[in-house]
Amino acid sequence: MEQNNYQGALQHPIGSGFNAKSISMDLIKGIDLTGKIAIVTGGNTGIGLETVKTLAFAGATVIVPSRDKKKAKKNLQENNNVEIEEMDLLDPASIDAFADKFLASGRPLHLLINNAGIMWVPLRRDARGIESQLAVNYLAQFQLTAKLWTALKKANGARVLNVSSQGHQFAPFNFDDPNFENREYETLVGYGQSKTAVNLFSIELDNRAREFGVRAYSIHPGSIAGTELAREAPLEKFIQMGFCDEQGNILSEVASSLKSIPQGASTTIWCATSPLLNNIGGVFCEDADIAELSAGKDVSASGVKPYSLDETNARRLWELSEKLANITFKCK
Repeated sequence: MEQNNYQGALQHPIGSGFNAKSISMDLIKGIDLTGKIAIVTGGNTGIGLETVKTLAFAGATVIVPSRDKKKAKKNLQENNNVEIEEMDLLDPASIDAFADKFLASGRPLHLLINNAGIMWVPLRRDARGIESQLAVNYLAQFQLTAKLWTALKKANGARVLNVSSQGHQFAPFNFDDPNFENREYETLVGYGQSKTAVNLFSIELDNRAREFGVRAYSIHPGSIAGTELAREAPLEKFIQMGFCDEQGNILSEVASSLKSIPQGASTTIWCATSPLLNNIGGVFCEDADIAELSAGKDVSASGVKPYSLDETNARRLWELSEKLANITFKCK
């Protein structure tokens, strides 16, 4: 019987041969994805765009659902094997419509890469009253995966990759008040709990889905230069966190620690394609390998916090997610 990763039982690097400086094209060398179908959310910009380009280069057919199809077409116009569809992750009906259209095609789904996310946003809620970072960064992942479940099973060997973040260390999941109805809103706390939810979902999905040939992973891409993730971030926050000076210039020591976009996409590509993961799932990965557990209190440390791999909380979150999304997700 394969071991699960509850409480971080499998959180140990396995010697992938890659590291923080590896780029996405390093990871895809010698891999042929001809005949494979992938869906990549947030695939028209940043590390999502790099992920799409890399998978398509290796022969996969990549579907990119986007809220802004015009932007997606412009950014992806030079890539073959790419299909662009419409989807808004803040709109549950839009997620259902996209999934229904894909299911109607009758195709299997070999790779579902839940890459899209938001950060540093002010308090916003979707039509259901759900805080926007929780809705986009996590609940949309849960809904889309649930709706595409039959296509994932049909692949006879699929992987679900949920892009998380080292930022999960900002906060555990608050089951008492996940939508900031009775506590003061802090954007990084909201971001942190949404990414903790991603980790808990990944570990629980893998445990429930592996008997059907579906494995799940959560991914920390690294701190990346040149993405749109911080487009709404106030300058004061960056100054407060020691990222830049009062003129908005990024500090040299910070700049030198950032990954490029191709480096940021490398862990996604490794999790999508590495044969080393054929019999391992539910793990949190970074720098193109499985990460170590991070037991300290330092929120800038590498690795994954044990609270985001807790079995009780993973099961509890699954039940809450079904209620919040108003769906039943049974892996059967």
